[in-house]
Amino acid sequence: MKRAVFPGSFDPITLGHYDIIERGLTLFDEIILAIGVNADKNYMFSMEQRIAFLTETFKNEPKIKVMSYQGLTVDFCQQQDAEFILRGLRNPGDFEFEKAIAHTNRKLAKIETVFLLTSSGKSYISSSIVRDVIRNGGDYTGLVPDAVRVN
Repeated sequence: MKRAVFPGSFDPITLGHYDIIERGLTLFDEIILAIGVNADKNYMFSMEQRIAFLTETFKNEPKIKVMSYQGLTVDFCQQQDAEFILRGLRNPGDFEFEKAIAHTNRKLAKIETVFLLTSSGKSYISSSIVRDVIRNGGDYTGLVPDAVRVN
């Protein structure tokens, strides 16, 4: 079984994430959406909300599992018997950042990272932009899956 981990904070999940996950399903038998815990980060949404967003978004997709983890992503991958890390690239800056992490992960645990380019119509979307739109009362609904709704 080809199992991949797609790690992230998903604060919140965006249509850019969704694009990568949907396309990743054609490559892997299972994708674990792994919500990492970073003590240095201030999240807009609680872990429970982020899990609910992901679970609801992919409720009809049996090849998706949603989990949270702490520590190194490669350690989590090994615990889950995942041979691959799935990552999305929006721009050249993402590539440079992700390349260094991928090389480190491969050195630490011989885990391969698979990069998918975000579809052109979604490459401008980031969680930080979505959070800013939400904070300022803008219409964020065209940037996120339907499961992400803030009252």
